[in-house]
Amino acid sequence: MARVRAALYLDFDNVFSGLIKQDPDVAIQFAKDPASWLVRLTTSLTVDGPRRWLILRCYMNPGGWVPNPDPSAQPPRLYYSQFRPFFVNAGFEVIDCPRLTHTKNAADIRMVVDAVDTLADPVPYEEFVIGSGDSDMTPLLVRLRRADRRTTIVSPSDAAEAFTAVADRLITSQELLELVQGEPVENDDPVAPAPADGDPETPVSYQQFRDLVAWRFDSATAPINLASLAHDLRRQLGPSVDETNWFGFGGFVRALESLTLPNAKFSNHFVWDAGRHDPPEAGATGGGTAPEPVGQLSSLLSVPRLPSEIWPQVYQALAEYAATHHFNLTEATRWARDQLSAQGVDVSRSAIAFVTRGTAFGGAPLYRQPAPNAAEIASAFADNVLNRAEAAAIALNEDEIAEVRAWLGAV
Repeated sequence: MARVRAALYLDFDNVFSGLIKQDPDVAIQFAKDPASWLVRLTTSLTVDGPRRWLILRCYMNPGGWVPNPDPSAQPPRLYYSQFRPFFVNAGFEVIDCPRLTHTKNAADIRMVVDAVDTLADPVPYEEFVIGSGDSDMTPLLVRLRRADRRTTIVSPSDAAEAFTAVADRLITSQELLELVQGEPVENDDPVAPAPADGDPETPVSYQQFRDLVAWRFDSATAPINLASLAHDLRRQLGPSVDETNWFGFGGFVRALESLTLPNAKFSNHFVWDAGRHDPPEAGATGGGTAPEPVGQLSSLLSVPRLPSEIWPQVYQALAEYAATHHFNLTEATRWARDQLSAQGVDVSRSAIAFVTRGTAFGGAPLYRQPAPNAAEIASAFADNVLNRAEAAAIALNEDEIAEVRAWLGAV
């Protein structure tokens, strides 16, 4: 397979500081062993095929630092400059970007200028990978798209919708941490579809999946709640669901869509037969209708559309993990998902990862000692959601803020 000519521009300060708030151990691994995750990124989470890195640039403030996540450790600060040799040895061109003002260095401007200059290079670069969660990069992505170049964002946090909407692919902090640790990356993009009906290579579990779904769909008298259906199928089909990541489709809904059910219509929470069922009421989730400000935040900030009664169960599962394990973000999201599934609650890992990120940026990281309890996790997560809303100029009055906190279980 021909490799895609790719360029990687990494804002080290932005990515490292975002990761260390979520999982310090893996953030340090990211900074000390870039060669390993770079090799994995060559063939993982691609847009048009495996990458051939023609440009590798790391933009770093040599005087930058973050507080040591272990308050008892020495030194009390982790200076970015100590990681410079690791990137040099991995083949990166490290570009010093010292701070120009009290709070800002020139990394983002240098990245933009360098990327635009590359468009004029006689070598046609097909993919630009931008390692930054800074929405200031949005104009750059618009410019690259206009030049018909593929773009991938590697974001250490929940990037603004306007930023991610322009890119061809978003690599989340969860996926990046999995790459760093050498774990299989669970993503929502489909891979090769399952073989067609009657093909001798069709997995038995996929045939069972198809039969069970068809029976439920044909016998349903009303729209089917997707979360309940996913839980029932996971229980009946066993480990094959997770081992194959929904039979190679990368997600439950994509696996359902592969079945081409007659007249099937999908919403965020339901599937139904348009010829036999009335569509679910607007805003329905199977767990009560979300208030208007909650729907607004779900649309603009990608807050998971979970029923209100599910949020406290997510916080409790994460609190139990934090209290009983040495923290690892990828393990935490997987453990919490499995614990919730055993209780009959189907919540995706991506939704749980959204909560863990929000909790970390809200001031109660799960690696903290003593570990935060469920109430602290709820409060920190809600604070982060509302802070992001304010930063995105989403105006909420006091009553609407109270509605959001109540729905998120942070009262």
